[in-house]
Amino acid sequence: MLIPTELGGGIRNLETIEQALKAGVERVVIGTAAVEDPDMVAAACHRFGEAIAVSIDARDGKLATHGWLKQTEVTATDFVHAMMRLGVKRFIYTDINRDGTLTEPNFSAIFEILETTRLPVIASGGISRITHLQILKRLGAYGAIIGKALYTGDINLKQALAAINQ
Repeated sequence: MLIPTELGGGIRNLETIEQALKAGVERVVIGTAAVEDPDMVAAACHRFGEAIAVSIDARDGKLATHGWLKQTEVTATDFVHAMMRLGVKRFIYTDINRDGTLTEPNFSAIFEILETTRLPVIASGGISRITHLQILKRLGAYGAIIGKALYTGDINLKQALAAINQ
């Protein structure tokens, strides 16, 4: 039995995507390259379909690239519209200001992205309680990334899964 996996970080070309998918990765996440090379994203979506997800890494509503080191003037919602036109069917939204803080997600920004796309969106950044997961589910998020909260014990995975599957 294979465990479904996503791979992201440094994905810059179709060959890397193809290698990852052939190796058994279920979904490849494109970040900076989606901003810098939209033609590659369009080709990837045409060739690999829903195995492609695009990362929306935002700080104060604007995209950041290159591992969050470079700030752009592109708004997250404008970017989503552009990516949908290229055939993107899945997104991962990270609020950089909230990531790793264990405060709470930026619910209003997540809601804005969900309303913009109506496609599957995985939310990330600041999730630290099961109630956050429940709110994200009610908002329509497809999933959530809860990395640090698992490490610190702020969220128990079994309890979280039980709570959101009620």
